[in-house]
Amino acid sequence: MARKPRIHYPEALYHVIFRGNAGQPVFSGDEDRSRFYLLLQEGTCRFGYRVHAFCLMSNHIHLVLQVSHVPLSKGMHNLAFRFTRWMNFREGRTGHLFQGRYKAILVDADTYLLALVRYLHFNPVRAAMVLKPSDHLWSSHHAYMGDEYLPWLTTDLVLAQFDDDLTQARSAYSSFMSEEDERGYRKEFVCGSHEGRILGDEKFADKVLAQTEEAPWKPVDAEILKETVLGEFNCTMTELKTRSQRRSLALARALLGWLSVQTGAETLTEAGRWVGRDVVTMSAAVRRLVERAEGDSGLREMMDRLLLSVSRKSAPQCLD
Repeated sequence: MARKPRIHYPEALYHVIFRGNAGQPVFSGDEDRSRFYLLLQEGTCRFGYRVHAFCLMSNHIHLVLQVSHVPLSKGMHNLAFRFTRWMNFREGRTGHLFQGRYKAILVDADTYLLALVRYLHFNPVRAAMVLKPSDHLWSSHHAYMGDEYLPWLTTDLVLAQFDDDLTQARSAYSSFMSEEDERGYRKEFVCGSHEGRILGDEKFADKVLAQTEEAPWKPVDAEILKETVLGEFNCTMTELKTRSQRRSLALARALLGWLSVQTGAETLTEAGRWVGRDVVTMSAAVRRLVERAEGDSGLREMMDRLLLSVSRKSAPQCLD
């Protein structure tokens, strides 16, 4: 049977689970966990998702993520690929790190967000790794308590549900963590309902499923993407099609390819046709662009700005 497509709409919130292949460990040491943090941080910039909670276990990973216009799959595939590449390099091996594709459960945040965050933070306790959540170093619990700062972690959505004052909110969160024994396994947080895709009541499920079936997510319009890039570089498509290697034109071509893939506007092959380049040339240009951006904050900021711009202009479908 064909897999059901991921349910997507801007601001959708998911419980994401990555599991180690054949139950094997995902991390071999703290350096690997730190690398995973770095990749998450880069993902919040590249794909616009927000991380509201996380817990890194030995052989699996829990994340609570909220997406922007870019579908969850874009960011998660990138995260899994890059971290697998890192681990294979570190361990001198090849092959899969994670077991199949990640699991993503769409969550009714109004009903389940607080309980889900608490469930994640108690995960090491349930696994008998530690006695209390604060004993586990690799979860978002410490940031919620104000004991750690992670620039890529967003805590305000959860803490605001306790109190507008940050100090009071953290105190209330601490009390919330002590209210209930979370050592028991709760199947709904891991398996969801509606073929494992949703955590919410029937009303919520009907609403999101109907919204998805009646008005599926549409990628950014290709013309909007072209206009944005051409405006940024003050050039024309005719100029981009020339064989000129002028740096600004080469950068514009690479950005057209990168944005096409990131937003789902078009394939890299089609983006290459716009500028008179084959897919191999475009793929190499995009790869060089991404590699360069890792060490060039100015370029990274421009890429993020253009991605946000075309996403906003696309008038995405949203829930009422």
